[in-house]
Amino acid sequence: MEFKDYYDILGVTKSASADAVKKAYRKLARQYHPDVSKAADADKRMAEVNEAYAVLGDAEKRAAYDTVGAQAWAQGARSGDDVRPPPGWNAGYEYTDGGPAGAGAHFSGNEAEFSEFFEQMFGHAARGGARARNQGGAHTAMRGEDQHARIELALIDAYRGAERQLGLRSARLDAGGQVVPEERTLQVKIPKGVKEGQLIRLAGQGSPGFNDGAAGDLLLEVHFAPDARWQIDGRDVTQRLRVTPWEAALGAQVPVTTPEGTAVEVTVPAGSGTGRKLRLKGRGIPAAGASQAAGDLYLLLETAVPGAVTPEQKAAWQALAKAYPGFDPRAA
Repeated sequence: MEFKDYYDILGVTKSASADAVKKAYRKLARQYHPDVSKAADADKRMAEVNEAYAVLGDAEKRAAYDTVGAQAWAQGARSGDDVRPPPGWNAGYEYTDGGPAGAGAHFSGNEAEFSEFFEQMFGHAARGGARARNQGGAHTAMRGEDQHARIELALIDAYRGAERQLGLRSARLDAGGQVVPEERTLQVKIPKGVKEGQLIRLAGQGSPGFNDGAAGDLLLEVHFAPDARWQIDGRDVTQRLRVTPWEAALGAQVPVTTPEGTAVEVTVPAGSGTGRKLRLKGRGIPAAGASQAAGDLYLLLETAVPGAVTPEQKAAWQALAKAYPGFDPRAA
């Protein structure tokens, strides 16, 4: 993933106050605005500046970015360098729907202007929210802003549902304009049948309202923890199934444990080879409602070849070779 050093893009230090970040943004926005700049890369630079301010101009996003960026900076990473963050690197942070207040007319929320790094960091939902906040009247009741956070689940949670204790990290600006971290803990009920990218809405757990307005909601974006045993595509799940050469050649009934922990007998057809898929209908991620269908479980066959160690095993393989005198697996 291509790293973005937002501090370098805005030309400010990592300890810069909110006011310093805003001043740097406004200066660069005037410099690279397409209506003013004659530079060939003005549009690209303006998009980078907008994205950098969408993060550093928002206390919550900046706190999340600083924690993640610390690892990249420790490795000497700069904008454009390829970084490989660890699994779950962006889980547990919450941030508002809106972008930084007072961004001005130069700020754009066009989805195409935001990089893959921004989406990986904050989720697709944050793209549309990275814009200037609308301000209400001094005595108008205003609903609080929605908050967004990512939650990482095990695949079994989608099969059975679960309750998880979620620790969330956010931030606020203190009186001096510096970012101050805040943490809170929530008990979250994970409904059966959730899938990758789904939003779980927790009503009233977002930002507080103004002038007796209702609180916003917290939207949790679901992601599954990486697991070498399974590949997930929507509600369909692919699981590897290792079989012996004789099971693949002659056919067999083999035991399989599904992701939900159920033991089933599966028929491996005679003449199967590595790469063949067997479909278990309805054994994927369950349906989340009556109007939806459960996914399927696909078993991806892999032929496991045993070694020849004992004299008897070597003799067996030699006899097999003699039984197929014309077989050449490389002929194709």
